Amino acid sequence: MKLSAQEEYGLRCLLHMARNGEDRSHSIPEISRAEGLSVPNVAKLMRILRLGGLVQSVRGQAGGYTLAKPAAEITVSEVLGLLGGSFFNSHFCDRHAGLERSCAHSQDCSLRTLWGAVQKSLDAILTRTTLRDLLRNEQEVAALLRERASAALLEAAESGARPRAC
Repeated sequence: MKLSAQEEYGLRCLLHMARNGEDRSHSIPEISRAEGLSVPNVAKLMRILRLGGLVQSVRGQAGGYTLAKPAAEITVSEVLGLLGGSFFNSHFCDRHAGLERSCAHSQDCSLRTLWGAVQKSLDAILTRTTLRDLLRNEQEVAALLRERASAALLEAAESGARPRAC
């Protein structure tokens, strides 16, 4: 499991905007300086976030970007889905079929069950975690995520639902 640079940097840009005024306009050079990212990279991220409906562009001398909705309504899951995608989805097995057209384990796969449970746990945490939550200090976020992780594990264990076949 890897978090891509695009996902990490996109989240950092959004957090900068939320932390420094949800309603005010933020320029690409400002975000670039604050986050230690190149101007072209921030421009690319802002374009993706704008097309995905998470930020709005503001024209004019005081132009730049604003959050399209309050930080409390933007989930980490939504941001990661826009910038990269999920860890495990229904096409996972197609991409990992090896030399064959379909996976050799398409009928009975313990790995598919494992990856499905991991995705459910991730979803349970990431869909409940907002940009507003991440504006807290590190210790507060750690405590919040411990609670959510415990709840996610309980949900996954209780559901026992098997991901659909590949």
